[in-house]
Amino acid sequence: MHCASCSATVEKRLKKTKGVEKVNVNLATEKALVIFDEKQLSEDGIIKVIVGAGYKAEIFTNKITKESQKDKYYFLLSLLFSIPVFILAMFFMSNGFYNRLAQVILAGVVQFVFGARFYKGAWSALKNKSANMDTLVALGTSAAYFYSLTTTFLIKGEVFFETSALLITFILLGKWLESRAKGKTNDAIKKLMGLQAKKARVIRDGQELDVPIEQVVVGDEIIVRPGEKIPVDGEVVSGYTSIDESMISGESIPVEKAVGDSVIGSTINQTGSISFRATKIGKDTVLAQIIKVVEEAQGSKAPIQKFADLVSSYFVPAVLLIAILTFGIWYFWIGVSFVKALMTFTAVLVIACPCSLGLATPTAIMVGTGKGAENGILIKGGESLEIANKIKTVIFDKTGTITKGVPVVTNVVRLKDISEDSIRVYAASLEKMSEHPLAEAIVRDAKEKKITLEKVSGFKASVGLGISGQVNDKKILIGTEKFLVQNGVMFDQSLRRKKDGLEDQGKTVMIVVFDSRAVGLIAVADQVKDTSKEAIKKLKHLGIHTVMLTGDNKKTAHAIATKVGIDEVVAEVLPQEKAEVIKKYQSKGQKVAMIGDGINDAPALVQADLGIAMGAGTDIAIESGGIVLVKNDLLDAVRAIKLSKLTLSKIKQNLFWALFYNSIGIPIAAMGLLRAELAGLAMALSSVSVVVNSLLLKRKKIK
Repeated sequence: MHCASCSATVEKRLKKTKGVEKVNVNLATEKALVIFDEKQLSEDGIIKVIVGAGYKAEIFTNKITKESQKDKYYFLLSLLFSIPVFILAMFFMSNGFYNRLAQVILAGVVQFVFGARFYKGAWSALKNKSANMDTLVALGTSAAYFYSLTTTFLIKGEVFFETSALLITFILLGKWLESRAKGKTNDAIKKLMGLQAKKARVIRDGQELDVPIEQVVVGDEIIVRPGEKIPVDGEVVSGYTSIDESMISGESIPVEKAVGDSVIGSTINQTGSISFRATKIGKDTVLAQIIKVVEEAQGSKAPIQKFADLVSSYFVPAVLLIAILTFGIWYFWIGVSFVKALMTFTAVLVIACPCSLGLATPTAIMVGTGKGAENGILIKGGESLEIANKIKTVIFDKTGTITKGVPVVTNVVRLKDISEDSIRVYAASLEKMSEHPLAEAIVRDAKEKKITLEKVSGFKASVGLGISGQVNDKKILIGTEKFLVQNGVMFDQSLRRKKDGLEDQGKTVMIVVFDSRAVGLIAVADQVKDTSKEAIKKLKHLGIHTVMLTGDNKKTAHAIATKVGIDEVVAEVLPQEKAEVIKKYQSKGQKVAMIGDGINDAPALVQADLGIAMGAGTDIAIESGGIVLVKNDLLDAVRAIKLSKLTLSKIKQNLFWALFYNSIGIPIAAMGLLRAELAGLAMALSSVSVVVNSLLLKRKKIK
């Protein structure tokens, strides 16, 4: 496909095919995403439709094409034949028969060998009752070549073989530069693919074998030594090591791994040797999922693309009409020579550039989504990218989004005659028998402080109230004030005041009782992530209203919201009710983004105009989110919105310059102020300029 008209033709033909439900053809990536009914159509059937439209097609694989090398080869050979034509035309003014004959042959090779692609494209367009860039190039260069051929053998007149040869050469130069630049827009995919391991050392029949990564099967035991890549996703079965997971998490500090821990394919093993069991291979690995998301995003269309598609559908026919009118006005009305009118006609045809319009949106999306992927932000398509630019309200889930989702002990309060260590020993010993998440926090805290736990007898749990049991010679109770009242325990007023103060901070407080006497308090809280406050501050600077949506009680919710600076709180909401809350904000005419963990927040993520799912490191294939934050960092939500604004800005710049170029270039050519060869060069460079402008997005900072 050479221009927007080509991709439109392929898309139109596929949409008319029985069994095709949805199709998206992308000029920049040269890919078609087709959703079809397998009962009515096959992959081979789809390929036949595309071939019938005059194009080649094959099922996409992860092989990076060598299109740039092919275009370079064609350009250099065309230049090799064009230079002698130019020399013969410019410096041998006698222009005798043999001189002209040499030009006929040399220019003919350029016209019909290196320029054959334009004739093929024009013929395909004609068969589909349409016109494209190839139509313009084929008509313009043929006019110059065949007129010169006529004046060489049939009638007297000037020859313009150098015009046709240089036109094709300049356009091929543009194609080469364009394909090189387009290749750079795909750097993110290349880098991700380069991360993949090539081989794995597996144990089969008691022997260690080095096998290609494609031959690894689920259940294989794989050995990895220090400095080697983890070949696929799996679970450690023996050994201990630390692994650099920065490619996924963004954290430079290596993560320690022991038996039972999961490992991610393509991360780097550092210190120790381990063996692990393969759990995910091929397309199911984390890296493969990331590559798939990025590829689909880069092949998608943003809603703004519809404008470019609409203009492109009328563009080439309009240019053909303008070129014919130009010739008529110059030759029949103004009365210039046939040669002058013909050269002006040719200049109009070849300066028009539908390519730049076709590349304006997809190249920017490719660079934008690629830049996002390199920063741990997976944007699932052009539509998500464009909507992110319009967001006015961001609604946050609390647990696991604003907070870490792992409760920790924040305070231990005691009476003067009781030591803090004794509170921890007795409480943790008893809580070890409980399965409650808050109990896990107390036990974990004791282990971190290397406290030895005691034996427990007579353990009893009262659901929603507390637990009790015998630890050494003491009867221990841990729970709520209501639990204490039920057990006839007096509660010291000084402890009550401290308990109320801790609860005002959004913490869950448990009272510790030794032998019917309340002796201390343990406060547990789900800690706010380090970056939450900064992220919310930056969103406000972008003019975005922030809301926290949580099932927690109002007191805790407001305490957390105040701590991080959130504008509004909606608390005590069940998961199934969250989508209704989002609808209320949408009814005010606002574009709403929901940020959550993608599990219990799935209905809300789907209901929002834009769902932003926290990826939690490995869970990147969250269907309900339009954007996935792989590093689980709220600052990446800010970066995603900034990136969308930068990308949309590039798209608008590209569309402006593409339209401006054609609006200025065509009239200049029509007025006879531009030689046809230079018009061809200008056309070639206009597409390159659009792609290069998109590539400048790579240099933008989204911190």
